[in-house]
Amino acid sequence: MTVNERLYVSGVMDKFDKAVAVKDTKMVVSLLKEVELTEDSIDPILEQLGLKKE
Repeated sequence: MTVNERLYVSGVMDKFDKAVAVKDTKMVVSLLKEVELTEDSIDPILEQLGLKKE
């Protein structure tokens, strides 16, 4: 399943999009962990989104 599919199926896609829009890195990381992504998977996603890990 893709990251977007995981976010959608888990019902957190809107929360994720809002967190990205306001650059809430902490929330973005939390939501990605909620859909069972690892730290190694999260780092490149943050980079792609232009967010810096806190």
